[in-house]
Amino acid sequence: MSTDRIGVARIAVFGRHGVLPEEAVLGQRFYISLDARLDLAPAGRSDDVAHTVSYADLTQIVVDIATERRFNLIEALAEAIAATILERFGAVEAITVRVDKPSAPVPAILDGVSIEITRHRGENA
Repeated sequence: MSTDRIGVARIAVFGRHGVLPEEAVLGQRFYISLDARLDLAPAGRSDDVAHTVSYADLTQIVVDIATERRFNLIEALAEAIAATILERFGAVEAITVRVDKPSAPVPAILDGVSIEITRHRGENA
């Protein structure tokens, strides 16, 4: 697997994800980060965006999925994002998706909760 990476940090989205009924009604902010593994040498040698994956396109996938769909679990949100990126971009060998939920309804004082998944091309989901 390539050691090259494209990172997109803390895309802020407003979504209605969560198990509790009020989360579906009120919604809240989420931060989603990506770490895509792919060979960036062709892009580096050619200086041509056609030889890489646009971080703008990666970001748009996150925004579309996180704002247009609803998930009970942030694990499912991350899974949908990872699957879509691997489906749309053949150059991506692996993708790590982190979802931060800063306003999680937990009866404790905390900065937030997060999950992080990594999926590889060709693995069984």
